[in-house]
Amino acid sequence: MSKLDGKIALVTGGTSGIGLATTKRFVAEGASVFITGRRQTELDAAVKVIGKNVTGVQSDVSNLADLDRLFAKIKQEQGHLDVVFANAGGGEIAPLGSITEEHFDKTFNTNVKGLLFTVQKALPLLSEGASIILNASTASTVGTPAFSVYSATKAAVRSFARNWTLDLKGRHIRVNAISPGVVPTPGYNLLGLSDEQVQAFVDSQASTIPLGRVGTPDEIAKAVVFLASDDSSFVNGIELFVDGGMAQI
Repeated sequence: MSKLDGKIALVTGGTSGIGLATTKRFVAEGASVFITGRRQTELDAAVKVIGKNVTGVQSDVSNLADLDRLFAKIKQEQGHLDVVFANAGGGEIAPLGSITEEHFDKTFNTNVKGLLFTVQKALPLLSEGASIILNASTASTVGTPAFSVYSATKAAVRSFARNWTLDLKGRHIRVNAISPGVVPTPGYNLLGLSDEQVQAFVDSQASTIPLGRVGTPDEIAKAVVFLASDDSSFVNGIELFVDGGMAQI
């Protein structure tokens, strides 16, 4: 029997990187998955790659009307949710002294506001004992130059996991945060860096990781499957670092 047989799951930001890798793992473990993405072309491509038991819904998590439309579709097609992986997020480089209001609003609207309302609007559909996984980051623990706004959003995500664990204890819903380390994905190119700068950053970070290398999206996905499944039935309110040891030393 697979780890997620018969489960209905939602993965926001499921068109690439960690979200896409996790969706593939969820489907392989027997789940039916709804994924979101802002761009229809990329959403269609992801659905085609996954191939089965996946439904793409064009949606920007920072747009509450989009979220309402998303959950109306899930309710109509499946009636409930067992797993939510609130994964959609992003950030850009901006050192203190150069941070703009636009940069702040864009980052917090997606990473904090969007994540909060994704979970809140999912609540009526969540089954007793459901699992919520929030995508945080080692950036909330380890300082990174010119990345303070992004890091602050991920610190908020970690705090949400602690507090929502208490808010939802009456429904036995588990809320955990996962904190990936350096895991190159297409999102790295959205930081405002060139391909060469991204590679230089990745190479420089590898030397700070006890395992001596960066991670892969699939390595994060396997940890998300653990938190989504009954294998983690007594795991609640934690921050699971999947970072090769980088934030632990």
